Amino acid sequence: MSLVEASGLVKIFRRPVKDPGFRGALRHLVAPRHRDVTAVDGVDLRIEPGEAVAYVGPNGAGKSTTVKLLAGIIVPTSGDVRVAGLSPHRDRIANARQVGVLFGQRSQLWWDLPVRESFTLLRDMYGVSARDYRTRMERFDAVLGLGEILPVVARKLSLGQRMRADLAAALLHGPRIAYLDEPTIGLDIAVKDRVREFLRQLRDEGTTIMLTTHDLGDIEDVCERLVIIDHGRVIYDGALAAVKDDFARERHIHLQLASAVPLASVAGCLPDARVVAGEGPGEFTVTVDRFRQTAGAVISAVLPLAEVVELRIDEPAIEDVVRKVYAGELRLA
Repeated sequence: MSLVEASGLVKIFRRPVKDPGFRGALRHLVAPRHRDVTAVDGVDLRIEPGEAVAYVGPNGAGKSTTVKLLAGIIVPTSGDVRVAGLSPHRDRIANARQVGVLFGQRSQLWWDLPVRESFTLLRDMYGVSARDYRTRMERFDAVLGLGEILPVVARKLSLGQRMRADLAAALLHGPRIAYLDEPTIGLDIAVKDRVREFLRQLRDEGTTIMLTTHDLGDIEDVCERLVIIDHGRVIYDGALAAVKDDFARERHIHLQLASAVPLASVAGCLPDARVVAGEGPGEFTVTVDRFRQTAGAVISAVLPLAEVVELRIDEPAIEDVVRKVYAGELRLA
């Protein structure tokens, strides 16, 4: 049985419709009008133990609403959801003990308490033993550098500091499942790399991770599976490597030749590639299908024209695919 199972999950919010200004407010008070907004529309989702799943989509697609449904924060309008056999909104306390939730825009720290006090309160709420608490805090400090912010009142933290503290708070009780919404927002490059390595370690140790983020570097570094949602519906669910193989086939090879060569000559040597001239003389960008033409073949074709003095290869990234999906340029099967 899957650790997370959602079938036909639907969430509809009822929103008031009123005209602006005092007159609009008064009219709404006398004759209220509402409209239904479907945030999640028939989502089917299965996540196995130890999986790391990227759950992505444009703003307003239904990502955060799905996470709130899985965490038991809100109640579904229809459909069924089970997390380790529990109904999240009916078994909220039991479910809360097995999941960790991080929302980039909301903190679970106590606003007027030092960070250290928030951690000790969470420790007592979840019944974490003194030994486990000490071990986990040492590990969090090594990854996130918590020592400097433990005495600081939560409301005085910068965005990056708060995200580091919130990530530790979400994982303090050793959850089986971690729902992480934008876990690296506001972090500098060095800390971001350490967090990604830490999440990979958690995944390898058996923690199930569901990652919602706009930072596609997080996806490629941590996740093995990609789920894309748009307008409340899942439009793609598959292995990350398969998405790149099927829809991100282009490799960009940047060449610097020893002498100026006409663009037509380079293009003539590479009839199956797209060749664009660079800014300087002898600079070219060659775009090829990485499954049909190797970088070695490109270099061999160009060498009779001039010596290759510099070479840089940009491999295709999942970012290219997701950007095209968001822009409506690509429909994934």
